[in-house]
Amino acid sequence: MPYTKVIAQLKTNLQLAYRQAVDADNGLDQLQQQGHAKFAQIFTDEQGFSTSSTRFLPYVQELAEAVAELEEDKAPSQDDLEHVVKQLAILLQTLSLFKEQRRQ
Repeated sequence: MPYTKVIAQLKTNLQLAYRQAVDADNGLDQLQQQGHAKFAQIFTDEQGFSTSSTRFLPYVQELAEAVAELEEDKAPSQDDLEHVVKQLAILLQTLSLFKEQRRQ
């Protein structure tokens, strides 16, 4: 498979996203207990996720499933790869911004 390095990098970044998502979801739980974090979903429909959640872990799960599908596909399309890469970038960027906001 010509995309093994790309898939390996996606998996590495997914592990990072998972660890950050666990921390972020714990932070969201705390905010919600304080009466904050009143929103319907983290990402909009336009951002390409089929998941609709107020926590990050379901989005990580969606991406993990997408990466597993890419790995099983003998010749994943460039569009499929780009879609997953863009979603992972959006997820990691949002997690990073959330972490920075929590520090302030």
